Amino acid sequence: MDILLGLQWGDEGKGKIVDVIAPAYQVVARFQGGPNAGHTLHFDGIKHVLHQIPSGVFRPEIKNLIGNGVVLDLVTLQKEITALAQLGVDLHHNLFVSNKASLILPTHRLLDAAQEQAKGEAKIGSTLRGIGPAYTDKVGRNGLRIGDILLPDFKAKYENLKAKHLQWLQFYQFSQDFSEQEAQFFAAIEFIKGYQLVDSEYFINQEISQGRRVLAEGAQGSLLDVDFGSYPYVTSSNTTVAGACTGLGVAPRHVGEVLGIFKAYCTRVGSGPFPTELHDEVGERIRQQGHEFGATTGRPRRTGWLDLPALKYAAMLNGATQLLMMKADVLNDFAELKVCTHYRLPNGTLTDQMPYCLLSTPVEPVYRTFQGWNCPLANLETLADLPPALAEYIAFIEQTVGVPVTLVSYSPDRQHTVRR
Repeated sequence: MDILLGLQWGDEGKGKIVDVIAPAYQVVARFQGGPNAGHTLHFDGIKHVLHQIPSGVFRPEIKNLIGNGVVLDLVTLQKEITALAQLGVDLHHNLFVSNKASLILPTHRLLDAAQEQAKGEAKIGSTLRGIGPAYTDKVGRNGLRIGDILLPDFKAKYENLKAKHLQWLQFYQFSQDFSEQEAQFFAAIEFIKGYQLVDSEYFINQEISQGRRVLAEGAQGSLLDVDFGSYPYVTSSNTTVAGACTGLGVAPRHVGEVLGIFKAYCTRVGSGPFPTELHDEVGERIRQQGHEFGATTGRPRRTGWLDLPALKYAAMLNGATQLLMMKADVLNDFAELKVCTHYRLPNGTLTDQMPYCLLSTPVEPVYRTFQGWNCPLANLETLADLPPALAEYIAFIEQTVGVPVTLVSYSPDRQHTVRR
C-alpha cells in the first residue's frame, strides 16, 4: 500500500495527483477526514470537486473505499453520488463504504456552529460541517457508525444521541430548527443502503493479499494533524501516515511508498499560526494567480512563501519517500522568490525545527532569496525540461528536506504533470 498525503496545511492538490497516478493502482482508499475535504480534479475541460468520495472514481476499473477513519455526512455523500451519476459515473459497482465509518448527524453540525460561536475571537476556523463533534462522539464512545443503520434499534440509538446533543446545545443557548436536515438525513440513509457497505478491514487486506496495489488517499494536511499540527488550530483526525494504518486497518509492514505533496509556496485556511504568511500585494498576487479559495468553503486562503522547516518536519513525521511539487506555474511571473530556511526564536537563536507551540513561541522566518524562472511552463515532458531557475529551486528543496522531488505539476489539468 502506498500513501499519498499533504505535507502542509491542506489544499496541496491531492485530488489531481490521485487522478494522475490512479492507473497504477487497483484500489484507492480514503482513510480520514470528512466533508471538510475538497479534492479538485480538472480534465476534459471540466472541474470536479470531491468531498468524501475517493479521487479514483473517474476510472471505472478502480475500486474506491471510504475507510473506517472517515466521518461521513450521508446527505453530502448522496449529493456527490447523484452529481457523478449525471456525468455518467455509476458507483454501484466500485464504491465501497466501511461499516465502521462514523456518521455525522444533523445535530453534529449544530454543535459545530455553537462551539465555534462560543469561542469568539479564538475560533479555530471550522468548516462547520460537524467534523469535530462527530470525532468527539467517536472517541467518547457515543458515536454512530454506518453499520448501525442496518440494525433494528438504529432509530433508538439515534434518538438517544440526538437527546444528548440537544442538552449540549441548550448549554450553549443555541437553537435552530433542523427538521428538514433530519428528513434529508434519513432519506440519505435509505439511499446509501443501495451501495456496498463492507467490513473494510477485511476488504482491503484481502485486496493486498491478492497482490492488488492500494493507494491510501489522505485529506487535509500533515500540519493539521491533531497530534503533530499547530494545535489547537488543527483538524480532528490523524492526517499523517499513522492515520492511514488506523483509518484503514492496514498493518505498517504493508506501507510502501509515501508520496508527500506540497505547493511551491504555502497556504492556509482558517485561523492558526502561519510563519511565512504574506499580508502584502505579493500575498494577494499569489492568491489570485493560484486561485486560492477553498474548494469546500470558498474562503480566501492565506498565502505565504515556502516554509522548509515545516516541510522537513512533515516529511520526517510521514517518512516521505517522494516529494510532489504542485502549482509551480503560480510563481511563473515572479522575478525573485523567497524560501524560509530557518526560524529566529524570541531569544535570537536560529532553528530549523518546529517549536512545541508556534503560539507561545512566535518565530521570525529567515529567508533565502532565489531568482525566479520568470517564464511560462508549457509542453514539459520530463523534469529535465524545467527552466534552470526552477530546477535550482527544486534542487535546494531536495537538499534541505533530504527527499527527492519526483513530480512537478504546472497546471490543474491532469496532462500538465512531469515525472522523474
